[in-house]
Amino acid sequence: MSGLFQDDPADQDDAPPPPDGPGLFGDVLPVAAPEPVHTTPYRVLARKYRPTTFDDLIGQEAMVRTLRNAFAAGRVAHAFMLTGVRGVGKTTTARIIARALNCIGPDGTGGPTVDPCGVCANCVGILADRHPDVTEMDAASRNGIGDIRELIESVRFRPMQARYKIFVLDEVHMLSTPAFNALLKTLEEPPPHVKFVFATTEIRKVPITVLSRCQRFDLRRVRVAELAQHYGRIAVKEDVTIEPAALEQIARSADGSVRDGLSMLDQAIAQAEGAITSAQVVEMLGLADREAVFDLMEAVMGGKPAAALAITDRAYERGADLGALLQDLLELLHTVTRLKSIPGLRDSQELPEAERTRGAELADRLSVPVLARAWQMLLKGVGEVEIAPDRRAAAEMVLIRLCHVSEMPTPGDLIRRLTAGGVPPSAPTGGGGGGSRAVANGAPMISAEPVHQAGPRLGSFREVVAMVGERKEAMLHAHLLHSVHLVRFAPPVIELRPQAEAPKDLSSKLAAVLADITGTRWTIAISREAGEATIAEQGNAADTARKTAAADHPLVAAILAAFPGARIDTVHDKMADAYGLPAAPPDMPEFAPPDAEYFDEEPMEIDL
Repeated sequence: MSGLFQDDPADQDDAPPPPDGPGLFGDVLPVAAPEPVHTTPYRVLARKYRPTTFDDLIGQEAMVRTLRNAFAAGRVAHAFMLTGVRGVGKTTTARIIARALNCIGPDGTGGPTVDPCGVCANCVGILADRHPDVTEMDAASRNGIGDIRELIESVRFRPMQARYKIFVLDEVHMLSTPAFNALLKTLEEPPPHVKFVFATTEIRKVPITVLSRCQRFDLRRVRVAELAQHYGRIAVKEDVTIEPAALEQIARSADGSVRDGLSMLDQAIAQAEGAITSAQVVEMLGLADREAVFDLMEAVMGGKPAAALAITDRAYERGADLGALLQDLLELLHTVTRLKSIPGLRDSQELPEAERTRGAELADRLSVPVLARAWQMLLKGVGEVEIAPDRRAAAEMVLIRLCHVSEMPTPGDLIRRLTAGGVPPSAPTGGGGGGSRAVANGAPMISAEPVHQAGPRLGSFREVVAMVGERKEAMLHAHLLHSVHLVRFAPPVIELRPQAEAPKDLSSKLAAVLADITGTRWTIAISREAGEATIAEQGNAADTARKTAAADHPLVAAILAAFPGARIDTVHDKMADAYGLPAAPPDMPEFAPPDAEYFDEEPMEIDL
């Protein structure tokens, strides 16, 4: 029966006819506008293609295999700890585990299964994030002991609908220490109807007492090739055309994170008009083109700073971050080193074509010491760029340094040349007698001093100490430098005054080493006389005297006056030995040979 002021509901199915004349007050009645058509809101790719089964997970085969075996054997743990970088599927895996534990099958009679049906009430509810027995808590915002006590209180009650109550704690490492402690007892002996799934990106911050109560799974970074294939399949489903190089660039920039790469792909689809090209992705992400990174590698390893800076200028004009460019160069350097060390990688399909061709060519041309030296310099340079006020200037200075050292031999090459009697390229060609010192960017690389071959003829106590050092007697050598005062040197007798910190058996050890070197029995006598200063003290005094003499030089004094705050750091005396003392004169013939060269070389070098 219809009400007094409303029509019968049965009559509401027919829409009223439109008015064909003026209304009661002479106005034309307005026509009701049609209701808008409600369309499905857009879902980002990361949510639209979130895995719903273990088969959908990519790159986590080890974890899936373990869980399959555990479900098949009925040995499912009561607590899981999922760890890995962002975007590899930790929370997604937790939800799949929740569905697998609570699935009842399409007919309602099924049990826990590693392949949930996806159509039962429990699967549908958990998939829609509205199941009453599955609780997700963000430990980053709810990390106090009060939140954990509330969780523990709800553990006591049995599930309302499902087989198990599932508690998923994301970013569990953010829990406070009292919260962790409050959770321990419940985590160790939970009721049979409760399961815990924890997810974290910082596994080291989780107390070991919690880790020991969980079954741990380390979700690995997904490989670039797997990511590129996955994004390619999604692009096909979205009816999007994208170049393989663009997919590879997105996969490489994702750094192992599936979600990060999907966000980049979403952005690329939104920006592109038509097919997505690699150049568009490079511009969108502010990256350097891969070929440009190879060109930069060629330039710095070839010692061509002008070419290297030209490449950085073009990259900077396109909006690329030069710090990211150095990161790409560092990654390429690592790849080339791996190709050098493992030649079989050149046939691996996991590496892109550019790495297998141009990378292999670089690996053939460059030696491991050169690659290692470039790695150390570039690794330090990346850190300098991060703290520099001008990132571009800092990056360019790093590249210039790399170009500069590319022309220098490695320390191993220098040692081989010196051992073979050759002269390193940086040594002066004229004069004689004075040694050489190679310096790069203000830091000494290697010092090559004339070696005094004493053999069994030890003409001074300093030669004795040097010979002990050559015999790798590190502790004895250190005490002879710093803890011993020479009183008398009359081979094969040495009279010493040791300091209190010198070992009691110093004299016997020294006598044994000298006997082994010379084949002669030596006597090491202990004296109470003051004797000379230690060799270390003599070296410090000589260094101070050299600095004082250098400071008195008119040119150095003018430099110090022109640059306030400048100081003399080191004065290198080519005529000094390894201890900073004047070297003993070598045995010379009575008359110089007719072809002897006149020696007129400044014996000192000063570093400011």
